[in-house]
Amino acid sequence: MVLLRLLVLLFALVVTDLHSLPWFINVSESQGPGTILQSFSFNCSSHTPTLELLDVQPATTFFNRPSLARWQGIYVGKVTLSSSARLDALTVNHYKLQLRFTCGNYVMEGPLFVDVQRDPGHIQCAGQFASQAGEMIQVPETVTPGARLYTLLLPGLESQGAQMSIISVQDPPYFPGPFSINEQGWLQAPSQGLKGQAGKVFQLQISVSSGQGQSCQGMVMVKVLSAPSSQVSFLEQAQNITIPENLVPGSEVVQVHARGSDLRYEILSPMPSPFFAIGQADGVVRSIAPLELARAAGTAVTRLQVKAFERLRPWAIAKLDLTVNVQLVNQWPPRCLPALLMSQIPETVPMGTVLHTLTCTDPDSAGATFDYQLLFGSPPNPNSLCLHDRVLEVNATLDCDTPGACFQYAASILVLDGGQPQMTTEVPVLVMVTPVNEFSPVCAPRTFRVREDAEPHTIGSVVGTDMDYPHDSVEYYTSGWPAIFAVDRLSGEVHLLGPLDYEQQRLYRLTVLLIDHGQDWDPTCHRSGSCTITIEVEDVNDYAPECEPSFQELTIYTSLGRSMEVTKVSCRIPQEPQRLAFSYNIVGGNSQSRFSLQGAILVHNDPALGPPWPEQPRTYELLICVADAGPSISHLSTTATIIVHLVPWKASTVATSTHRATVPSMIPLLVTDVEAFWQPEPWFVVVLTATGTLLLLAVGWLLCKLLQGLAQLLQEPSKPAQALLLNSIQGTEGPIEGFVEAPRMEMSQAPSSIISLHFDGRAQDSRTGRDYLFNTRTGTRRWL
Repeated sequence: MVLLRLLVLLFALVVTDLHSLPWFINVSESQGPGTILQSFSFNCSSHTPTLELLDVQPATTFFNRPSLARWQGIYVGKVTLSSSARLDALTVNHYKLQLRFTCGNYVMEGPLFVDVQRDPGHIQCAGQFASQAGEMIQVPETVTPGARLYTLLLPGLESQGAQMSIISVQDPPYFPGPFSINEQGWLQAPSQGLKGQAGKVFQLQISVSSGQGQSCQGMVMVKVLSAPSSQVSFLEQAQNITIPENLVPGSEVVQVHARGSDLRYEILSPMPSPFFAIGQADGVVRSIAPLELARAAGTAVTRLQVKAFERLRPWAIAKLDLTVNVQLVNQWPPRCLPALLMSQIPETVPMGTVLHTLTCTDPDSAGATFDYQLLFGSPPNPNSLCLHDRVLEVNATLDCDTPGACFQYAASILVLDGGQPQMTTEVPVLVMVTPVNEFSPVCAPRTFRVREDAEPHTIGSVVGTDMDYPHDSVEYYTSGWPAIFAVDRLSGEVHLLGPLDYEQQRLYRLTVLLIDHGQDWDPTCHRSGSCTITIEVEDVNDYAPECEPSFQELTIYTSLGRSMEVTKVSCRIPQEPQRLAFSYNIVGGNSQSRFSLQGAILVHNDPALGPPWPEQPRTYELLICVADAGPSISHLSTTATIIVHLVPWKASTVATSTHRATVPSMIPLLVTDVEAFWQPEPWFVVVLTATGTLLLLAVGWLLCKLLQGLAQLLQEPSKPAQALLLNSIQGTEGPIEGFVEAPRMEMSQAPSSIISLHFDGRAQDSRTGRDYLFNTRTGTRRWL
C-alpha cells in the first residue's frame, strides 16, 4: 500500500515538472558560445533520468547536447550554445529543438522554440571572410588603379554605421601601394595599380567596428593574375529588353553572349541583385522574384551591369549594360462592389431615380479607369434603365399595365479596364418593378327598359373597366338600391328580384359602386368608382277597354257596288285616360266579308263582283274585339256587339236614309274578356300551411277532451246507488233522511254487485279539484 502511494506521488511530480518546461525562449543574436539558453528542473527519485536533443530545425551545430546534473535531490538540465554558434537574426531567427526526457519507463517528448532577437548594436563577421583561410579573390594585373576589387557584405552594417579598416602591414617593396576599404565595404586597388605584380598574393587583415565598441575581424586574400593573352568582348555595349510583369520566378529573361574562350558571367551591379540572376556558364539572365508592379514599384526599370570573364584568367573581362523594362500586365479583372445589384421599385418611380452606384477597383493598378456598359437581358428594353458612368438610373416611365411589360428587368453591367489584355467583369442587375394601383375603375351609364309585369330575371349588365393590370379586376356593389334590384358582385349583371308597378314609380336611377382588387403590391390598396344606371318601367295595361255603347243595332240601305261607313266604335279606359291607342278586329259574324274596319270605323263593302246580291234584307251580328295597343304587348280586351240590318236598294224604294236604333238596355252576348288569376307569395303559402296545421291540432285536442268527458258520464251509477255506497263508507248511525228519498222498492231492486261494492278511500283530483272515492284493492273510482 505504501509503495503504491509512492508511485502515485512520483508520477504526479514528474508530470508537474514536465508541464513547467519553458517551451518558448528568446535569445539575442549577440550571445556567443557557451551561453546557457535555459535551465530545466526535474524530479525523478527512483531512476536515473536522461535529457536528449533529438533534432534541430533548421539543421545547425549551434546547440550543444543538453547536460543533466543532480543538485540537492533535483535534476537540473541545461541547453547551451556550442563553440561554433554564430547567431544571426537576419539569417535564421527561429529554431526548433526537439527534446526527450526519460525517467524509468516514463518518456516525454516536447519541442523547445528558440527565437533569435535582432541586436542593433551587434556586429558579426561571417562567411569565408571570418574563417582562418579568409576570402580569396583574383584580379588581373591590368586592373584600373583605385578600382573596386571586392565588396565586404556583413548583415546589419548599412544601419549601424560600421567603421572598416585594414590593420595588416602593407610595407613596400612587396606591396606596390596600400589597399584601401571605405565605409561601404568596397576594397579598392592601390593608387599605383598592380602592373607587374602578377603571381603575388596580398594578405589583408580587415577590422570592422561599430560605435558601441563591438568589432570583428576577417581576412581577404588578393591574388594578382597576369594580363590575359586574348580579348573578351560583348557584341554590343548596351542592351534593352522588355518583359511582362507576370513572368514566373525562374523564367528566362535574356541570354547574353560574349566573345572569348571558356567564359563565365556575373552581375556586377546591383550587388546583390534582388530580382535577377545570371547563369555563370550559359549567360542566361533569369528572374528570381515576382515582378508585380503593384506591389514593388521599383521593378519597372532595372539596370544590370553584366561581366564576362575567362574561367582560367578572371582578369580578362568585358562588361555589358543591360536594362530590363518590366511591362504592366493586366492579370486580374476589375473587382466591383456590390457584386450583385438588386432593387425593388414601384412602377411610379420618377425618371432619373438613382438605383445603385457601382464601385470598382483594379488589383493590377490602383488608379485605373473603367468603361461601363449596360447590357439588357429580359425583357430587352433599353429605354427603361440607363447607366451614367457608374450610376444606374431609371430612364423611362415603368408601366406595368400591359401584360408582360415589366415586373422584372434582368440586365448586367459590363466593366472593362484599360489594361492589356483587356479584362472585364460582369455585374448582374435585377430590378423588380412592383405594380401600383394608379387608376380608378369606371363604367359607362346605361339605361334599361323593363315591362312592369316582368318576372324576376336578368335585366342587363354593367361593364366596369380598369386600366391597371390585370385589367378589369373589378367587383360591383350596390349603394342605396331598393330591394327589388340587385347586382352580381363579380359579373356586374343587374337582376330584377320583385314586381314593378308603373303607376307607383316609372323611373329608377341606381348607383353602382365599383372597387378594384389585385392591382397593387399592397393587397389592401383599392380604388373605387361609380356610375348610374337608369331603369325605365314600361307601362302594361292593367284594365280592359270599355266601349260606349257596347251594343249597337243599325239598319242600312245599300246599292250594288258601293261601300259606305256604318258606324264608329268609341272605346276608352276610364282608369287610364291617357291610353288612347286601341286595336280593332272583327272576330265574328262577318260572313262573306262584307264588313271591314278602318281603325275604329266599321265600313260596309259591296263589291260589284262577288257573291250574288241578296234580294231580301239580311241581318249581321258583328263581334268586334277591342284591345289596348302601344309599345307593350296587349293582353286585355273587350268585345263590342253591332247588329246590322242590311236592306238592299230597289228602284221602288224612295227613302235612302239609314235607320239607326240604339238599344242600350239590351244585354250583349259578350262584353268583356278578362283573364285574371291570383298567385300568392311563397311566404303566404308557408304561413297558411302552418296555421292550418295548428288549427287541426287544436280541434283534435278539443274533440278528444269531449269524448273523455262523455265516457265518464256514461260510467257514473244512479243516484240511489251513490247514496247507499256513501252511507256504507261513513258507518254512522245518523238518520237516513240525509239521502234522497227513494222508495224501498228501488233499494230492493238494486243490483247485488253494486250493493256489495266497498270504497275504503277518498281523495281529490289535482287537475279538476273534484273529490272522488276509490277502492284500494281494485283501484275503482267514484266521483262525488
